[in-house]
Amino acid sequence: MTRVAAVDCGTNSIRLLVADADPETGELVDLDRRMTIVRLGQGVDRTGRLAPEALERTFAACREYAAAVKELGAQRRRFVATSASRDAENREEFVRGVLDILGVEPEVITGDQEAEFSFTGATKELTGRDDLARPYLVVDIGGGSTEFVVGDDRVRAARSVDVGCVRMTERHLVVDGKVTDPPSEEQIAAIRADIEAALDLAERTVPLREARTLVGLAGSVTTVSAIAQRLPAYDSAAIHHSRVSHDEVRAITGRLLRSTHAERAAIGAMHPGRVDVIGAGALVLLAIMERTGAQEVVVSEHDILDGIAWSVA
Repeated sequence: MTRVAAVDCGTNSIRLLVADADPETGELVDLDRRMTIVRLGQGVDRTGRLAPEALERTFAACREYAAAVKELGAQRRRFVATSASRDAENREEFVRGVLDILGVEPEVITGDQEAEFSFTGATKELTGRDDLARPYLVVDIGGGSTEFVVGDDRVRAARSVDVGCVRMTERHLVVDGKVTDPPSEEQIAAIRADIEAALDLAERTVPLREARTLVGLAGSVTTVSAIAQRLPAYDSAAIHHSRVSHDEVRAITGRLLRSTHAERAAIGAMHPGRVDVIGAGALVLLAIMERTGAQEVVVSEHDILDGIAWSVA
């Protein structure tokens, strides 16, 4: 076993996994897995820069993670930064801060690298299952981007496109500094148009409709699963490898887009940091299912974070 620490810093959240990994058996034993909503991508789509308050929220989470990594004695570490820091003009400020706190330089990876990590993390434990047809289409719906990967034992094609729950919310639902609550039909149509354009772009590289099993990753997808199961609180074990039908996703998306902030916040499994962006995230998932004809999505709690851990194991 090799003890590894992986950090995934995205547009909406930053996550830590400290685990013991055995590459020979494919076993990854969690020692500490946690997530903090920091909204690093706050305003990036509009300003092109990481906001000072967003950086400070992220650095505060990094300080907590550094303490956990030190306590557990991880032998190898890797910090991967995705969409928001990839887009920002002042990303060097972010890089210096993380290096000072965690002692490891964040890698601002490409969308294609992000896609490969997501695929590895989501599918490594599916090997040998005969109830899930191949090839898989793995979709990782993040805050700033969505990754599409088609593959079986390995990645065949991958593409990252700039639609995510935070980016779509800030671009189309924020008026005078506040999220429209609930959004108008015109605002929803504008989000949908961006998603459809992104799917057109993804299909130039990735054969989306050839996949036999849709695997969905990240908070928007897992939250939809929690709502579909009527979980009173977020339950990772119940969500991991659950299946949500197209009809359920369509009904939940409609409900979320018609609801107020208070109604969404009252959902037991809803993380407070997702209340304003979950409608856009669910709409991305619905559009993908409609485009591909998928009748269900297999939900995975294992994603890019697990892929990063395997990459250093």
